[in-house]
Amino acid sequence: MSKFVIRTVPTGVKFDLRAANGQTIATSEVYDSINACRKGIESVKKNAATAKLEIQTEAGYQTLTNPKFVLFQDKGGQFRFRLTARNGQTVAVSENYATRAACENGIASVQKNAPDAEIVE
Repeated sequence: MSKFVIRTVPTGVKFDLRAANGQTIATSEVYDSINACRKGIESVKKNAATAKLEIQTEAGYQTLTNPKFVLFQDKGGQFRFRLTARNGQTVAVSENYATRAACENGIASVQKNAPDAEIVE
């Protein structure tokens, strides 16, 4: 089963969404408290399943309303995504993917796993 793992970092608290195999499929910003981090997790759970997909690597892409997954290429040419909540705030980001297809698989994994993932501190 997938899970949100809350962890302390030098500047605060953050979470990782991990698939059943233990691989991290999304991570959060750094929050100043565990309560704020838990609210971020709830936002991911709520928004992931219904978020649209905006593919910014395509010419002339259409800007979609939130919530949405934004698929883009970083400066190094790697593919990444971010999940934005209804209010436009980024609530989760991905690791780097070598291909667009792999990034889309990561998005599908978040959509499938986040809503029912347990929370582990």
